[in-house]
Formats: sequence, structure tokens, C-alpha cells
Amino acid sequence: MDKQGHPTNISWLEKCLKKVDKDLKNLLKKSPVWREKDDILQSTPGVGPVLSMTLLSGLPELGNLNRKEIAALVGVAPLNRDSGLFRGKRMIWGGRANIRSVLYMSATCAMRFNPTIRIFYERLRLAGKLHKVAITACMRKLLVILNTMNQKSYLLEYRSTMKILLTKNTVANPPL
Repeated sequence: MDKQGHPTNISWLEKCLKKVDKDLKNLLKKSPVWREKDDILQSTPGVGPVLSMTLLSGLPELGNLNRKEIAALVGVAPLNRDSGLFRGKRMIWGGRANIRSVLYMSATCAMRFNPTIRIFYERLRLAGKLHKVAITACMRKLLVILNTMNQKSYLLEYRSTMKILLTKNTVANPPL
């Protein structure tokens, strides 16, 4: 340990983090229910092990609520700020911030690799929505897709449907 103790503390924290990750993966492998849910979540382009583990551990309600309830629970539902005659802007707030931050990173990845989310994002941007508003809408859409997939227990086969989506809805001419 040095005088300030930083390198030792950082290496100890990294070692603890690796142990926690290993324990989570072992728990996931032991449970057939969690394995099935993990396979369902990770079948979606843009969803990796980090989001999958975060949703499985921090959002046990996934698959049991409708789209409005799950969006409000995570905090990606637009809520009004009205009072009397005053009509404020709709904005997101509340919910589970740790899940929302991981969902944000996953949505940015999905905008690149998931044709449904990419076309949705580009359509919103062409309609004049701000970047931040469009990303938030993509977060909500991705969450609703994952919730529905867990409700119905099915995997996505994007390799076959990607060609269909890209031919029907080209990036140059997004649907209005």
C-alpha cells in the first residue's frame, strides 16, 4: 500500500466486483427460470449481459405489468407538470434510476444495431424531436419490447426479420 492507499483500494474493489459478477453468473446458470429470461432478453439486438442482469436483479416485475406501468416504474414514462390552467412540459422523473441509466446505454447501442429502434429514432429526429427526447422514447420502446417478450416468453429472430424491416422501412424514407 502506498501513502495514499489508492492503488491497493482500487485493485481490491476490482477484485470484489469480479467476484460479484462471477457469483451473479453462477446464480443465473443454476436457475432455469432466470436462464430462460436471460436468453429472451439477450435475443434482442442492443441488449447485452449488463442490461439483462440489471433487469433480472433490479426489475422483478418485468413481464408482469402492462407497458404504461413498466415505463412509469422505471421512470421513462412522460409525466405532465400541470397545475390549474398552467400546462407544463411532459418530462420523465422518478422510477428506478439505476435501471434507467443502464437502459440508456443499451438504447444507444440498440439505435445502432436494432433496426426497429434505429428506424424509430430516425423517424422522431426527422419529425423535429430533440436528440434527448428521441433517446428517451427509444429507451421506453426498448423496455416495452423486452416486457412484452417476457410476458409472452418468446425469443426474437432478428436475422430473418431484419431484411423485412429494412426493405419495408428504409432509412432514407422513414414512415410518417
